[in-house]
Amino acid sequence: MSTVRLTAAQALVRFLAAQYTERDGERHRLIAATWGIFGHGNVAGIGQALVEHPALMPFHQGRNEQAMVHAAVGYARQSRRLSAHAVTTSIGPGATNLVTGAALATVNHLPVLLLPGDTFATRPADPVLQQLQLPCAGDVSVNDCLRPVSAYFDRVGRPEALVPAALEAVRVLADPAATGAVTLALPQDVQAEAYDWPEEFFAERTWRVRRPRPDRDELDAAVRAVRSAERPLVVAGGGVRHSGAEDALRTFAERTGLPVATTQAGKGVLPYDHPCDVGGVGHTGTETAAALARAADLVIGVGTRYTDFTTASGTLFPEDARFLNLNVTAFDAHKQAALPLVADAREGLTALAGALDGHRSRDPEEWAAAKRDWQRRVDTAYAAPGDDEDAGDDGDARPTQTQVLGALDTLVDASDILINAAGSLPGDLHKLWRPRSADQYHVEYGYSCMGYEIPAAIGVLLAAPGRPVWALVGDGTYLMNPTEIVTAVQERLPLRLVVLQNHGYASIGGLSEAVGAERYGTDYRYRDADGGFTGPPLPVDLGANAASLGMRVLRPRTVRDLREALREARAATVPTCVYVETETPDTVSGPPPAPAWWDVPVAETATRKAAVEAREEYDRHVTARRRHL
Repeated sequence: MSTVRLTAAQALVRFLAAQYTERDGERHRLIAATWGIFGHGNVAGIGQALVEHPALMPFHQGRNEQAMVHAAVGYARQSRRLSAHAVTTSIGPGATNLVTGAALATVNHLPVLLLPGDTFATRPADPVLQQLQLPCAGDVSVNDCLRPVSAYFDRVGRPEALVPAALEAVRVLADPAATGAVTLALPQDVQAEAYDWPEEFFAERTWRVRRPRPDRDELDAAVRAVRSAERPLVVAGGGVRHSGAEDALRTFAERTGLPVATTQAGKGVLPYDHPCDVGGVGHTGTETAAALARAADLVIGVGTRYTDFTTASGTLFPEDARFLNLNVTAFDAHKQAALPLVADAREGLTALAGALDGHRSRDPEEWAAAKRDWQRRVDTAYAAPGDDEDAGDDGDARPTQTQVLGALDTLVDASDILINAAGSLPGDLHKLWRPRSADQYHVEYGYSCMGYEIPAAIGVLLAAPGRPVWALVGDGTYLMNPTEIVTAVQERLPLRLVVLQNHGYASIGGLSEAVGAERYGTDYRYRDADGGFTGPPLPVDLGANAASLGMRVLRPRTVRDLREALREARAATVPTCVYVETETPDTVSGPPPAPAWWDVPVAETATRKAAVEAREEYDRHVTARRRHL
């Protein structure tokens, strides 16, 4: 057997450079680049391997380990999971900083390869720097924190153990039913140890991304369910997008006349103006979709996990509603005691449409008027001073958050991509945004992780060069994770960052008020004499912070200024921030209220009036919760 002598780290880099995916005849490099921050746990191993073979593996320098994972996830999502990035860190804090990003990737079924350094396998000294010592378990390191948030985990204790570990890692990364964060913990001494590797280990491998077709019996049962339903509703999730099943969904909906409601991950799989699209579903959805969901006798879930936001914590769908779930993952296909249709979304929808040929369940005219009414509500939320020329207003008012979205709505086209993840913006976007293309709406709400947007936007820019990419963040989210602005500057990526300054956690502030916690600790204000936070707003200038990290910063003060600033940012060729102070909207011009409930338990006993009243409201809603069995 022909061999080559390399360190374990050098062998891993060479192996990863030779892995490819293929789906529908399109071939992609599986690991297109590696992100890294170097410390003593990886600098002499993976770090040296990257510099030893610079042509094999592009490298991106990160500033925060969690953010590097977010960037990799953004890249993977934009690449429809066919290409991914690796992330290498040192041991100790560098490794544990990966946990949040890993959880986000695994929750959303998005591939990322994590390569944290680990403490010595040979234990030459005990403990070494940053080693966790447990008196009851000598083989545990901090990297074991990554086990529950990884789709696959292995610790490579010997160089030769890398062969099966690496092959298993890429198998999981390329498997649409199993993918997520994949962790190979690499002891720092093993990384640098040499071994005689078989040349076959480095041969090019193409991992075919499966499109499993539905089982015939499951398909027959699904067809019978659709044919017998009087009020079916489709709930489309992120699996439609990952599969590239948008055209198949459109064909299925048009042939059957079925309404299609979308989760956060699925929004955009049909254009907003398609007759069958009824908008977002659940707590942050539209009234149109909520009304159809409450009357549905069959819910056809396609590529969705049925989170509590989608089901309104089990209160949205009727008690007697049945479920039919098309999902590549059997675990998700069986949720809600559903009839399962375990298959690739595109293949399953195509098979259903063919088997239902000639069957038309509904007519989009049923909800056309409701859609028009909803779009008028969107127009009202988007409208800003100066929009009505007859009113004589010159647009000198400070914009609300929804007016910022309205200004952006008038500017973008199908090439733009919007990224968001947490705060009050996901609710506004899910209700209001009008996606022009299947991949324009990029809201990560499976893990709802503050700080995702800026690094994810960098990943998207790397996956979709030349397209305008917008990261929309509130001030709370910005403060969580602004560090990768430096990476955007370093890589000369034209990141467009919109920072909405509302001096606190607006989303949780509203929730706090609703559950009787009286907005305590949610505003960015000086501490008052009673120990609370009701003083003047803090003199925080996040625009100055962004400028200090290398961004060009625009500071619109009025609606008129904002429109010009957004136009300027869209045309920019350097990282550009639009920093805007927002006004609190009134009940008329603000976003429509949530059309469905969300379960956040309220104190069962309390002395303060706000909490007592909130508990009474909670008890009223919770009686509508049901399990679909």
